Amino acid sequence: MIPLNNIDQSWTLFLDRDGVINHEKNKDYIHTWDEFVFYDGVQEAIKTFSTIFKRIIIVTNQKGVGKGLTLLENLTEIHNNMKSSIQLAGGRIDAIYFCPDLDENSPNRKPNPGMGYQAQQDFPEIDFTKSIMVGNTISDMEFGRNIGAITVFLPTTRPEVDHADSRIDLVQNSLIDFSRTLFNR
Repeated sequence: MIPLNNIDQSWTLFLDRDGVINHEKNKDYIHTWDEFVFYDGVQEAIKTFSTIFKRIIIVTNQKGVGKGLTLLENLTEIHNNMKSSIQLAGGRIDAIYFCPDLDENSPNRKPNPGMGYQAQQDFPEIDFTKSIMVGNTISDMEFGRNIGAITVFLPTTRPEVDHADSRIDLVQNSLIDFSRTLFNR
């Protein structure tokens, strides 16, 4: 049972980016801001989350940077514009951590917990047992498990994933649906 009624300003929300906040490109990466498209309701959802959680952190694997396909300056522009759009809608993102590493064993590449540890180093009040990880892949769910967080799966890009998988604590159709679940608890 997920303790939805216990979630308050002492909790942290970890979000994946592609497939959670924005539409994922099929077998490709988001290379520029022009290619970045928010899912419907995401800015409203993050505005709601901003009233519930102390910290909202994005953790995203960005292999396209490591492969030289996405320029680091373009990724920075995407993240700056994304944060600005969310702020204009009344929400906030406290930090964004990304891993460009190609090595699957990199400590910072999800499902490994390195980006979570980076966030905790920057925000020492983060308690992983009072954290939620929202993602659209089993790798995201494993990252959540590896830091000791509750996991929420969005089947936006992988509807074939078994929703009864033991790494998934809750399934929601979208980020806006999850925000409504929390708001109406």
